[in-house]
Amino acid sequence: MAIHPNAGKPATTGDLINLPRLITKYFTEHPDPAERGQRVSFGTSGHRGSSLHCSFNEDHILATTQAICLYRDKEGITGPVFMGMDTHALSEPAQVTALEVLAGNSVPARIAPNNEYTPTPAVSHAILTYNQGRTSGLADGIIITPSHNPPQDGGFKYNMTNGGPAEGSVTAWIEAKANEILENGLKAVKRMPLQRALSAETTDTYDYLGAYTADLDQVIDLEAIKNEGLEIGVDPLGGAGVQYWGRIAERYGINLNIVDTQVDQTFRFMSLDWDGKVRMDPSSAYAMQRLLSLRDRFVVAVACDTDYDRHGIVTRSQGLMQPNHYLAVAIDFLFQNRPGWSAETGIGKTLVSSQMIDRVAQKLGRKLVEVPVGFKWFVDGLYDGSLGFGGEESAGASFLDRKGRVWSTDKDGIIAALLAGEITAKTGKDPGKIYEGFTAEFGAPVYARIDAPATPEQKDKLKKLSASQITSSELAGEKIEAKLTEAPGNGAPIGGLKVTTANGWFAARPSGTEDIYKIYAESFKGEAHLKQLQEEAQQVVNAAIR
Repeated sequence: MAIHPNAGKPATTGDLINLPRLITKYFTEHPDPAERGQRVSFGTSGHRGSSLHCSFNEDHILATTQAICLYRDKEGITGPVFMGMDTHALSEPAQVTALEVLAGNSVPARIAPNNEYTPTPAVSHAILTYNQGRTSGLADGIIITPSHNPPQDGGFKYNMTNGGPAEGSVTAWIEAKANEILENGLKAVKRMPLQRALSAETTDTYDYLGAYTADLDQVIDLEAIKNEGLEIGVDPLGGAGVQYWGRIAERYGINLNIVDTQVDQTFRFMSLDWDGKVRMDPSSAYAMQRLLSLRDRFVVAVACDTDYDRHGIVTRSQGLMQPNHYLAVAIDFLFQNRPGWSAETGIGKTLVSSQMIDRVAQKLGRKLVEVPVGFKWFVDGLYDGSLGFGGEESAGASFLDRKGRVWSTDKDGIIAALLAGEITAKTGKDPGKIYEGFTAEFGAPVYARIDAPATPEQKDKLKKLSASQITSSELAGEKIEAKLTEAPGNGAPIGGLKVTTANGWFAARPSGTEDIYKIYAESFKGEAHLKQLQEEAQQVVNAAIR
């Protein structure tokens, strides 16, 4: 992975997108469904693309929203669609398009008042709250976000009646139907002009901000943070939750020092990520230079990505915590400080998350459920309470409320961030200090992810990696213990390959959202061993895509 010479430096004018051009192309460019890159394609979390590449245009949203309406009709879903958008420039046009189609199909829609932005977890929580106690007339949701992707990207997600990202069979149906609609020139689309859609009987507003923040003390002990007088630094990063922090501070009397509330769709206030792009990734030290500048001012400082489903935690002891490190600390704290949780409640992690989590789970005596990449694999467990916590290596997590009830079945960066304050208030140590104790007890793993460009065809080959492609009995000098193409927690295909030894592992898989592949590796034996793991993993990938 070549690091761009400007990585970590402030974005300059030349790095910024042309907003008028981006929006104009959304409405005027028309995708060719015969071109693979211009079709509707649901990755690990929805359809993503850019109007600049004819991969996220009004036609895509018309077709996908109509497909969702047809899916709802097929499944007998008659409750409202809770719809929210983040602060990417393409999100508001996409919400307008989607609303016109929902109204045209007489589907009830609930949008935030005054074109407010809505965090992903607020939509998930709204669906769950509405559906509680209901057996019919259930609600579902649409979330318009490409997550932490660059400013020129757009994203469109469907969340099911359980509040979580739609499972693969559902997205496959919606994707196929949307592409069929595209191929037939959008003839199946029912649409209503915007002003009529806004005033339609089926369209109403919903106070996501008020409802979410009012319930927040059910999941985080905000009283403990208040009583300790802990001051937490907050950088909203111009994202969907920009107005939420002030409401939380006011409602619960906690000391949140909010450093900047501006929303700028070019994200000019960001520092450039590892590849020289503007990317709102709260787990990247290159992108999070402004958050890192708060390290000496606050014991804990926090941020979330654009749709607020991922968290970034800066501590005085460690700086920006690696997501794996924070997940391990969060799990350890929660399972010792939530007496309302069942003794049978397990811990969910993705295959590419740190083995430190395995060791913490073993110490806690809790069942560990290891699943493929994608938060959708945690939805059922969080919904029925069999998982107390679900977390993934890319800084996404959610967990049950303090009484052991479902809170959000999508990732929630806000509660993950505030939990860092609760941990610090109750233990007297910041999460970084607690992780240092783990390394003394379990060893100090080194973990890295390599990203490299890959064409769609190469990504297809990577999905088909098999155990037979590892002919050696050893990996980086250690006996191979497992070659996995299916997740041990649920038997689902991982869309790649994971190889483990006693003190290390690697996993290789294509990205579901960008034209890159990823190699994850971790060693409990140090940097030299990690490098050896990466080199041998690269050989496997090169052979597969050659």
